[in-house]
Amino acid sequence: MNKIRVVVWGENVHEQRSEAIRKVYPEGIHRCIANGLSVDGAFEIGTATLQDPEHGLPEVRLSNTDVLIWWGHIAHAEVADAIVERVQKRVLEGMGLLVLHSGHYSKVFKRLMGTTCSLIWREAGEKERLWVCNPGHPIAQGIKTYFEIPHEEMYGEPFGIPAPDETVFISWFEGGEVFRSGCSWKRGNGKIFYFRPGHESFPTYRQPEVQTVIRNAVHWVAPEGSHWVDAIPNVKLSPEGIRQE
Repeated sequence: MNKIRVVVWGENVHEQRSEAIRKVYPEGIHRCIANGLSVDGAFEIGTATLQDPEHGLPEVRLSNTDVLIWWGHIAHAEVADAIVERVQKRVLEGMGLLVLHSGHYSKVFKRLMGTTCSLIWREAGEKERLWVCNPGHPIAQGIKTYFEIPHEEMYGEPFGIPAPDETVFISWFEGGEVFRSGCSWKRGNGKIFYFRPGHESFPTYRQPEVQTVIRNAVHWVAPEGSHWVDAIPNVKLSPEGIRQE
């Protein structure tokens, strides 16, 4: 059985600039996420960052990627448009995309959603309770009725996204706000899942429930069967007017 080829993309800027955040994620957020995936033998895992040549996503690597995980925050504008177009093309062909936390405002996610993807927020380190909306969904497997994150950044509605195909989780925060925290879409042949938790100041990606959801999501967005390649062929007809293969 072939392994699911996963690339965890991390902006890797906060970790370079802030000693406080380095204490939370000394290995980098992207590597912490990758470590949480490593317990699943079905995955072949690599990482990439903004600072890598071509942001670590050259065409040949993306063509051999089944699932791309995206975490970004303060350097969205530094992502080259050519890379955004490259990722969009691969999603349309069938590559799965898992967007985490502040990646909602990334060029990649906004391009695929076609909306502002805006929201309200408050950085107060308050409790978040994530309720399971669809307990039968594969991404929710292993999660009870709800789970709590002790300290997180608040994201609240309205969330400027297209209506999700499915909503798997809804969050409640101590300030009273709610938020669609686990949403899925299909674009072309690719599946997309957005998962809200993961502010850089808190060890959210070390929490077992969060790691379980991310692993489940990788399995769910992974392509089924071969990828479709949008090559725009010029189809020829035989002298008899029959399509030639």
